[in-house]
Formats: sequence, C-alpha cells, structure tokens
Amino acid sequence: MKTRICLAALAAMGAVSPVLAQQQALERVEVTGSSIKRIASQGALPVQTLTRADIDRSGAKSVEDLIQSLPSMQGFTTASESVNGSGGGVQTASIHSMGAGYTLVLLNGRRLAPFNSGAAVNLSSIPLSVVERVEVLTDGASALYGSDAVAGVVNFILRKDQTALALDFSHNQPQKSGGANTAFSVSKGFGELQKNGFNILASYAHEEQKELNAADRDFAKSGVLFFSHEGKPYRLAATAANTAPVSVTLNLSKPLVKPGGSFDNITFSPDYLKDGKCPQNTVLSTVKADQACPFDYAATVQLVPSSKRDSLFLSGNLQLDANTNLFMEAVSTRFQLKERHAPVAQALDLPLTDALYGQYVQPYLAKLGIAPADVVDATTNNRFVDAGGRSDLFKTQAQHLALGVEGTIRDIDYTASFIHSTNKLDTYYDGGYMRKSCYSKLLASGKFNPFAPPGGNTELLAPCVLSEINESTQTKLDVLSLRASGEVFKAGGGAAMLGSGLDYTRLNYDYDPSALAMGPNSLHSGTDVPFGRGNGALPAKALRKNWGAFTELVVPLHKRVEATAALRYDSYSKVHNDFVLDLDKKLTAPADQGNAYSKATYKLALRLRPIDAVMLRASYGTGFKAPSMTDITANITGGSNTSGQYDCPVQAPDPRAAYCKGLTNYDLLSGGNPLSGAAGLKPEESKNLTAGVRFEPSRDVSVGLDYWSVKMNNQISTLAESTVFRNPGAYSDLISVVYDAAVGKKVLKVLLPTSNIASSAYGGIDWDASYSTGTPYGRLALNWAGTYMLKSEYFNGQDLVQSIGRFDEGLNAVSRVVQHLSAHLNTGGMFSHTLAWHWRSGYADQVQTADAGLVSAINADGSLGAYATVARRVAAYSTLDWQTRAELSKSLSLTLGVKNLANQAPPLSIRNAGGGNQIGYDGRYASPLGRQFYLGGNFRY
Repeated sequence: MKTRICLAALAAMGAVSPVLAQQQALERVEVTGSSIKRIASQGALPVQTLTRADIDRSGAKSVEDLIQSLPSMQGFTTASESVNGSGGGVQTASIHSMGAGYTLVLLNGRRLAPFNSGAAVNLSSIPLSVVERVEVLTDGASALYGSDAVAGVVNFILRKDQTALALDFSHNQPQKSGGANTAFSVSKGFGELQKNGFNILASYAHEEQKELNAADRDFAKSGVLFFSHEGKPYRLAATAANTAPVSVTLNLSKPLVKPGGSFDNITFSPDYLKDGKCPQNTVLSTVKADQACPFDYAATVQLVPSSKRDSLFLSGNLQLDANTNLFMEAVSTRFQLKERHAPVAQALDLPLTDALYGQYVQPYLAKLGIAPADVVDATTNNRFVDAGGRSDLFKTQAQHLALGVEGTIRDIDYTASFIHSTNKLDTYYDGGYMRKSCYSKLLASGKFNPFAPPGGNTELLAPCVLSEINESTQTKLDVLSLRASGEVFKAGGGAAMLGSGLDYTRLNYDYDPSALAMGPNSLHSGTDVPFGRGNGALPAKALRKNWGAFTELVVPLHKRVEATAALRYDSYSKVHNDFVLDLDKKLTAPADQGNAYSKATYKLALRLRPIDAVMLRASYGTGFKAPSMTDITANITGGSNTSGQYDCPVQAPDPRAAYCKGLTNYDLLSGGNPLSGAAGLKPEESKNLTAGVRFEPSRDVSVGLDYWSVKMNNQISTLAESTVFRNPGAYSDLISVVYDAAVGKKVLKVLLPTSNIASSAYGGIDWDASYSTGTPYGRLALNWAGTYMLKSEYFNGQDLVQSIGRFDEGLNAVSRVVQHLSAHLNTGGMFSHTLAWHWRSGYADQVQTADAGLVSAINADGSLGAYATVARRVAAYSTLDWQTRAELSKSLSLTLGVKNLANQAPPLSIRNAGGGNQIGYDGRYASPLGRQFYLGGNFRY
C-alpha cells in the first residue's frame, strides 16, 4: 500500500510517468528535515547529500576531515586548535560559520550525546568506515528537532543490509616528513532482511594520525619570520614574555620616564643586560621601556597533533512480520588526541628580600634608571625548558545505543525508539607540566636557579613533571521518541501527509576536576597547584529534563505545488545542580537553578514546479537554542588567559594598577548565570528564511541556487576579551585582583560574564551545479558547489563585529567564498579518475600595531628599524587533488591519489591569537601537510 501511495504522489508531481510508477517499486524513506516517509526527491528544503561514492572520491581520512571540507562549513573546531588553544581534544561541524552549538549532529536521525553540557557533538566519535551517506540540511529545523538546529542539521546514515565480508585499508603520506595517517576496517554482515527476516552487521575500524611538528615546515618553524608588505620588508616576532633564563617584571611606585612615555612597570632580562645578547630560542623586545628576551614558543609546537581512534559498530534488524521490524544499533568509539606545545610558562612572585632578587635584579636597577625604593614588587617570568614541552592527552570514550520498533499499521508508518548515548572526555597532564610543591623545594634547596641558562636540569626536574589526570567530563543522554506519519486526506495534487511525534529527553552533565586542577579550596584537602596550567576549576553535576511534541503537514495543493507546515512545542525544566558553591567556594545544598521555560517554533515551506525542468522553493521558520547547563550552573573559575596580548586595562592612580604586567597575556575568569526570573538566562531565538531555484532540463544537467538568511536574538555569550581590553572604562567592574595560588600572590584578572547580550545575522547563497556527458574516454561528470557569504555579523552588546573577509574581534575569520569543482571520469572499464579543486577566498589579517611591538620594519642595511603597524591581507588558498580508482575485480579495488598536487603552502598570516599556538599561518583555514600521496584498498567477499 505505501509503495502505491508514494508512486502515485511522485507521478502527480511529474517526477515519474504513470507507466514507470506501475513498473517500479520505490521505497519511502525519511529525509533529513522532515518526519514524513516518502520518496527522496528534491523537496522544499535545501538538503545536500554525500553518497558513499562521494565520500570515497573525496579522499577524506575521517568524518571530521570530510565534513569540514564542505563549502557550507565554516567556524568549526579543528584538531590544530587543541595545541594550547580552545580545541580541548574535540573537532566539530559548523554550518555557515554560526558555530558548533547551532549545528545539530544526528546519527541515523537520532541525537548523540554532546561533549559538553550543550549540544555540540565531537565528530571524532563517529567512524567514517560505517557511514553510508551524509545528509546536510542547510536550513533551521527547530520545528522538527527542537533546540540547537538553528543553522541546520548534519545527519550521518550508517550502513545496513550488508552481508559480505569487507576489508578496507588506506594510508596517507605527506611528501615532507610528519603527519602520516593510516586506517583500516573490517566488517561482516549476516542475513538479508527481506529474504531471511533478519540482518546483523558488525564492524571494527582503527585509525592513526601521526604528529606534524613546526620544525618540519619552513613556513611555521618559528614565531620570528620575515615578510614583505606593500614592497617593504618586515619582521614578525610572535613571542611570549615567559622565557629562559627568566625575565623579571617590576611594578613601580613612581613611573619610569623614557622617551616613549612614562611607565608604571618594566620587564627586563638580567641575562641580556649582563652581556647584551639574547639566548637561543629568544628574541630581543624593547617595547616601551622593556629590555627583555621573550621566548619563541611557536618553534616548539605541533601543527597537527597525533591521534588514535578505535571504533566498534553493531547493528541488527529483525522482521517480526511483513509490517513490523525491531532494530538496534550500537557504536562504541575510543579516541585519543595528544598535543604538545611550549614548555611550562609560569609567572612567580619574587620577594624583594629574596637572595635571587639581590643577586640578579638589584644590580641592574641603576642601569634601568630605577631607584631601588621605587620597586613595589617583582615577578619572574619563567620558562621551564628542561622539563620538556607541555603535553595534553585527551581521551574520549563515546557509546551510542539505539533500540526500537518500526513498522506500518493501517498505512501509518511509525517508529518508537530509545536512545542511550554517553560521551566521556578525560584530559591528562602528559608531560611538561610541573607540580608547584616539588619545584618550590628545589628552589629552596638551591639546586635549581631560574636565572641560569637552560640545559642540564632535565633529571633534576623530572620528579616534578606531571603524568596524571587533570579533569574528566561526562555527559549522558537518554531519549524516548515516538513518531508516526501517514495520509490524512486527498488534496488537489494528491495525498496530504501528516507526521507527528513526541520526545522525552534527560541530559546529565558531570565535570570532575582533579585536586590539582582545582587548587586549594574547601572541597578537598590538597594544597598543591600545577605549573603551566591554570587552577581554580570547580566541579559540576547537573541534570535537565525536557519534552517536545511536533506535527508536520505536507499538502500537494496542485500537481505542481506542495505546501508544508510544521509546529513544535518544547518544555524545559530548571537545571538541577548538585554542586552549588557560596561566595567562599564552600559546598551548599543542591538547588534548581536558572529558568524553566517553554518554547513554540514553526516552519512554513512551499515548493512549486511551474514546468518539469524548474523547481522553486522557499521556507520561513523560527528556531531556538536552550542555554547549556554550564551557561547556568558554572561557578566563577579561572584557569585560562587571553589569547592575545594587551596593555594593562587599568592605570594609576587606580590601586589595581599595582598588579599590571605591561603588554602581555592577562588571566581570565568565567562563570555561568544561575539566577531565575528576568535576571536569568532565556532561550536564544532565531528566524530563518530560504528561497531557492533548481533547474534540471535533463537527467544530465542540474543547477541549484539557494539564498538563506538567519537572524538571532537573545544570544547567550561571554564578552569578547578584546571588547573589555579595548574599552576598559566601560567594563571596569569586570576587572579584579584575585589571589592565585600558583603565582603565590594576588593577580589582576578579568571576568567574562555570561548573559543574553548578543544578537547576530547571517546570510548567503549556496549553489551547486552538475553536468554529465559521454566522451570517447568514458562518462564525464562535472560538479561545482560553493557558498557565497553575504552577511556574518555579531553584536556583543557593545560593538557590532563583522566577520566576512576579516580577522574579527572574536579572533575568527569568515571567507567570503568557499567553492569546490570536481571532474569525474568513469572509463566504463577498470578505471575511474577524479580531479578536484578547492578554493577559499582570502581575508584581512589580524592588524599588528606598533604599540604591540611584534612587527619591526627592516632598514636598508638589514638592521631592525622601528616597530610598525601592519594591516595586510591573507591570500586566497586553493588546492588541487587527483584520484584514480581501479576495479581489479568484483571483489577488489585499489585507489591511488594525490592531495594538494601543486604542494601549495598555507598563505601567510601574522596573527598571534585565535586557533592554536601555530604562527605563520592559521591552521583553521589551511592545511600544513602539503602534498600528500595516498593508497587505499577495498576487498569484498
């Protein structure tokens, strides 16, 4: 019955002839963006589909590699951002630069546990080997899926009905050293559902990514690099104040008057003042009154961190009768990512009565023009090179189980399912980081001298180096779902279909920092803190429940006109928090925090075929995003610092100015908003609009163009660090002096609070075009797809931040155009060939000012000139890939390919903030691997 209905509907829309409809049996399926099972034809919503053949031809090594290469994806988290950046060992998807939190990721149409307390999913937990196809809905879908689907949906459809034994292998080897990748998988299916009444599929996959170090690529081997701009030569010195031997920052009671102005503090390197030379891996900085040798940290980092992934997949289907199936799918993934960056950087208090102060600081005060009585306090800026590079090990364990029944009752398709999904991310100190108590004993004993040149102290510091867990984050998602769809009445163009559903969701979030990560507090008896990693973390244990109901109606008003209306209602409870702390950070009674709220969203869509070759479509809808649980429950903590370097945000006579450190990275504080009522957080709201046209004059030609627009209000955000430091007077209440146990004294810190302060607007055009034709050499298929960004702007409550074509205040950049063009030739015999071109437009680079002291002009004689302000552009980036596939037999195929045929290096960027710690390019927008050769094999038996 269902086949007859859907074929009749398809014939009425002009997609097939009545004769063909009688001859063929087509199965109804549920397409991403709709709850109604029907023929998977072009609908009113823009859905991009990647088949298994597309995946294989892409040369992608992993799910994250595949998704992040799509033209519609910008603003995602890459592996390189875990190198002392904000990546945290995860990789994400982000449609149209709106962010991972606004892109809903599904597995077979069902939710996965997020890696945090919101909804963002770690793509590293999904094995590419079992993915049959990917559907990407580039339009908001809250009216069907509820919260989080503001930008759209990425739905991974897994393999099923496989009976053969399948073995797959691939190896990717860059031409230059470092960054190799190897993967293999094995899978076996048993039973054919239609023939045997059951099907079981089991799969195991393993993947390894080798590290790529900065030293392996000339364009990123140092933070000190030379470049030209507008015909003039310059030098960039992206370095850090913490250095070896140590530099010293002095806070003064009387300003130090120099030709460049008067200064309340000064940083200098005693080793430089002694002999006029900077030691290895450092470079001279004379910003303002400084005479220091900051450290070249970029030379020590990874460009690509190493990783390993092991995945198990098991699915089963059991046919109870002709209309009822039981189904089960289980995915278990262990993923670990190991990053390494510069040795421990740690500021430490140096008492003015300390013997080291008398020996290494006081003798140079006169040379600096400072009276000893004017020194208020001193801080050493340490770089513990002999402890080795800092390394974080991120271990993710993800499990996903879905059980359910699906079938048909009286021509109504239904699905009832239960999902239990977990994600556990453990972060380890895995080298380089040090225990403060151990170091303090060495310092007190006189065995270690931070003012001495590095080298020879590796064994001495080894007992202090940490190799233990830092923190653990676990989420548990349980979902009960019921969905049904079927014909409800006859309309002018055929059968009207109605889909409805109910969901009940329970999300648990548990954050468990170690005693070291917390530092001294009332929750444990420990007193120690780590060097090189912030302390002050606080545990969290939160729970939230929500339920939602939706209905969707599709009405063919005419054989060429189809209208769709969808409505959803969601209700969220308050967040139950088991770790509520008072102002003294003492544990109090558990409490329900934040607001309980409900939200209704809707979507209207229209599809029109004025002639068979042309389809017009448009949609308008509303959406929302619930506050994450940590947006509400997170206690105010420290542990991080600014990505960029800034001048002190306060000036004398403000008493807080005594804690300034000059131009440097300042410490940050962050926390949630636990209040209820009007002062509490509200859901973010969105309005989505799409309008498109598709032209298909023949089976060989297809052209699509879709305009999209998203406007968001009440966005939950923390202030951008640059906003506070650029206008500190307006945010004076956020600047405070807090005792830091690692430093051993009070430190100036800036709070970035959470509230509904933001709004944003995004817009653009997605296009795709395909053409195929016969040639004397075989069948040639051409495909061109891309995204043209018209708007990407964000109002943070104070400033309007525009991101297209520029490195913005949020330390990100959005390319105006991202496009892919491919040509695929199937010879009709053993071989097929694919040539693919990928192009991303350039953008205005981060502006480096003369005051920052990072860029110096180069004089005609080659000597360094004055510090300079440089505003330049990052060039467009393009790569060309080639692949040849040989079908040696029905059972065996081999694939050979070259990525980045021209060995194109990433375009130069002089940014020193955002992303990871790499300098010379931005790893979020270009690959450092260079030309890569890969080999793949597939065996079926």
